[in-house]
Amino acid sequence: MVACVQCRNKREKNRSKHGGAEIITEMDGISDVAVGVKRGSDELNGAPNGSDSKKLRVEEALPSRVIHIRKLPNEASETEVIALGLPFGKVTNILTLKGKNQAFLEMGTEEAAVTMVNYYSKVTPLIRNIQVFIQYSNHKELKTDAANQRTQAVLQAVSAAQSPGSEVQEVLAAVSSPVLRIIIDNMFYPVTLDVLQQIFSKFGTVMKIITFTKNNQFQALLQFSDPVSAQQAKLALDGQNIYNSCCTLRIDFSKLVNLNVKYNNDKSRDYTRPELPAGDGQPSFDPTVAVAFSKDSSSLLGKIPGALNPLSAAAAAAAAAGRVALAGQTGSSGVLLVSNLNEEMVTPQSLFTLFGVYGDVQRVKILYNKKDSALIQMSESNQAQLAMSHLNGQKMYGKIIRVTLSKHQTVALPRDGLDDQGLTKDFANSPLHRFKKPGSKNFQNIFPPSATLHLSNIPQDVTEDDLRLLFSNTGGTVKAFKFFQDRKMALIQMSTVEEAIQALIDLHNYNMGGNQHLRVSFSKSTI
Repeated sequence: MVACVQCRNKREKNRSKHGGAEIITEMDGISDVAVGVKRGSDELNGAPNGSDSKKLRVEEALPSRVIHIRKLPNEASETEVIALGLPFGKVTNILTLKGKNQAFLEMGTEEAAVTMVNYYSKVTPLIRNIQVFIQYSNHKELKTDAANQRTQAVLQAVSAAQSPGSEVQEVLAAVSSPVLRIIIDNMFYPVTLDVLQQIFSKFGTVMKIITFTKNNQFQALLQFSDPVSAQQAKLALDGQNIYNSCCTLRIDFSKLVNLNVKYNNDKSRDYTRPELPAGDGQPSFDPTVAVAFSKDSSSLLGKIPGALNPLSAAAAAAAAAGRVALAGQTGSSGVLLVSNLNEEMVTPQSLFTLFGVYGDVQRVKILYNKKDSALIQMSESNQAQLAMSHLNGQKMYGKIIRVTLSKHQTVALPRDGLDDQGLTKDFANSPLHRFKKPGSKNFQNIFPPSATLHLSNIPQDVTEDDLRLLFSNTGGTVKAFKFFQDRKMALIQMSTVEEAIQALIDLHNYNMGGNQHLRVSFSKSTI
């Protein structure tokens, strides 16, 4: 009996090599253990509580910042394992042993590991609704191959998700979803399903894509075969341009874990089910066309990561044609209708300055009988689309404005001799147009409204205190400031996006003295 007990208490230690790492796998034969302790096999072999089986000694494991996780579901991903530790602190390494359904998770500190183990001693840890088992490892750290790019990409993505203010539940949902939500900003050229599939398939198997327009923005939901591929794609592509200086990708995780695609056409596609119908009046999906596209379009999309390549001459011509077609489909001229304006505060000049961030404003008319609404004529229809996508729903003078495309083709000027109280203004010859000069750097710096503003054309004798005071006088609070090395440019951060919008309206083209006028635009950077 004694020998039998000793046998049952014997710990097997097997060396495993996985992903360039060598580690002793702790094979205790445990199937029903309390968190943080190791038990003998009477309980493990299913002896019921209160049985006559001899009770065996419970051995406390010493705390370690390396956590041993067992009984993982076969399909469990690295991100789902990381999600177990995420609420308790930084996760610094992970090693998964797929064949043994085990993993090792290294926390940033021993304190974080202790908190995690204590928590899961009271709350059952689940992955995909299956209970997993957690205990301290005998190892004090994981020595894995730093060149394991896949693991490092996952850890980087999770570290990004651990930014201050992230809600734990949102992070946990994000890191386990294989579905990305994609928004296209600065959409000068149409973006098709095939373009998205070509770009994102460099990071894993793209299973499904659905495209749609929401809040006047082109968006897509894209499902990978696994969450890790989604993590890597987001990490590499968020903020990149599909074409030179336009069609910027904004990517986050969807709360959905599976897309339901009913049709294969130019709006949606399930690559795993080519037999799906096209739907009423929709062009069908030919898998051979997709294959041909993926082979022929590499020159268009270039290599990833990095900016996704300028258009070739032929592609530019095709995209320009598509751009015209896109404008035709939406019934777009270059005229916008802006409503819910603060009629006590708004002026043609303030609308010219704000909307001029996204295109060259030709005319502005505040409606005589409805002064909370205005018509704004841009020089091109795609500029109207850009302004609408970025400014609809933003706050201006305390009110959330609505921006839609107008049915009007132009904004009419008042008839000769008619006084419209200055509600209509022609800006066609304004020297403040940002996009008149071909190839201007302004084309590369079109960003959504943000709390951080980019300042340029700053005189050499102007100090940080001067600029902080100037921007504080617009009614907002300056949170941060940073000069560029040459001191001709700077970043200034207001406390809210609304305050930044107000500051841009008030101070773009502000005379700093010596005939030097300040240039203000929204920045994608933070300080």
